[in-house]
Amino acid sequence: MLSADAYASHDALGLAALVAAGETTPDDLLTLALARVAAVNPRINAVFHLVEAEARQAIAQGLPKGPFAGVPMLIKDLNAHVTGWPLTNGSRLYDGFVCDHDSTLVARLRAAGFVLFGRTTSPEFGITSTTENQVHGITRNPYDLSRTSGGSSGGASAAVAAGIIPLAHASDGGGSIRIPAAACHLFGLKPSRARNTMGPDAGEGWGGMSTVHAVGHSVRDAAALLDVTSPFVHGDPYVAPAPARYYLSEVGAPVGRLRIALCLEAMNPTPLEAPALEAVDFMAGLLRRLGHDIIEVKRLPVDGPALSAAQRSIISASLARTVAQRLAAIHRASAADLLEPVTGFMAEGGHIEPATAYLDGIAAIHLAGRQMARFYDEGDYDFILSPLLPEAPPPIGLLSLSPADLDVFVAAIGRYSAYTGLQNMTGQPAMSIPCGLDAQGLPRAVQFAGRLGDEAGLLRLAAQLETEAPWAQVRPSL
Repeated sequence: MLSADAYASHDALGLAALVAAGETTPDDLLTLALARVAAVNPRINAVFHLVEAEARQAIAQGLPKGPFAGVPMLIKDLNAHVTGWPLTNGSRLYDGFVCDHDSTLVARLRAAGFVLFGRTTSPEFGITSTTENQVHGITRNPYDLSRTSGGSSGGASAAVAAGIIPLAHASDGGGSIRIPAAACHLFGLKPSRARNTMGPDAGEGWGGMSTVHAVGHSVRDAAALLDVTSPFVHGDPYVAPAPARYYLSEVGAPVGRLRIALCLEAMNPTPLEAPALEAVDFMAGLLRRLGHDIIEVKRLPVDGPALSAAQRSIISASLARTVAQRLAAIHRASAADLLEPVTGFMAEGGHIEPATAYLDGIAAIHLAGRQMARFYDEGDYDFILSPLLPEAPPPIGLLSLSPADLDVFVAAIGRYSAYTGLQNMTGQPAMSIPCGLDAQGLPRAVQFAGRLGDEAGLLRLAAQLETEAPWAQVRPSL
């Protein structure tokens, strides 16, 4: 059997190559993944549902000859349906719910050869930037168990950082791929709006702000996965611009000389601590050494307060609908004793606000998308470089949906997600790039955002940065 160290040193495509060459087997890889779950999950609480027998049976029946054949995969506990599996969405409201079908994206993961063997944790309905809930408890950061692994894909990021698997399913409605990737020193790409289908259960999430992909160690894994998951599905309400070629072919392709806007100011101004500034300085210096042009800009041409209000209205209305649908399904009149306080507050707000508030929110984010498109065009910018987290991953409890002080929570969630929500509202692709550890041994990262539809450009740049300043060898001493 492959050694545990050898398993941890490979990315997902690397493991699939070993399987294809006969140097290991899917059963052996699953055994290694499960052994790592047993070793680390009691400390980080990233995985809550395991289906070893089902995974072994899938292997025995023969896996599809996809690019990830034999590689273990975990699925996030948020909106992703897997036949026969529970789906709690991190909420007591969904107690007892069992999926009767696969989401289209899950079916595509199976077709790519992944071996699905469990679920990772998520906060209630994915509405905060930590992964703590009243169903499965607290997910902890492998770099510091007193801190969050981010959210809402915090179970996915903790599982990858802790060496359970090299790549994990994740989703992002306001930073939920990029924030946990940054918190756990991983690469995280948020695709463009509608790049990956949300079918068959939804046409879009949160008015188009939500999207789906993964967190992992390598750029090539993210690119190859996007090739698998992104083909257009007939019946989807809209589609992202088609790529010119396979995303995997962009990894290692010439980057050229880029014109990159550097903006330190968030959509709503947020103080930056030293590690965030150090990460930006490190990245700007690296980009200049690579021959790229860095142009500092004071602020982006959007109305931050208006967009914050729009985001709040869209999420609250969407949450109110989700809660109402589930209550109808379980024949209950109220969810008051089943929701965490912040969730209940937001859902109630979604019921109280008029429908026009939701439409105003949609109009505001669409306007921001056009404003950002003009910004790129008029400045001839390829990408925007910015901080990602304004500070180190915060301690457990600060971003909990059952906070000790609601005002403290509101201020903290606004600060922690200040740099990520804009791209969800504009539909732009964006990525988290690791930048080493700070003086406390905690991960640092920066964000790059691109034009709508330009995942290819981001992947080319990410591959160049990965070559020049490799990050995959940085692992927690868990």
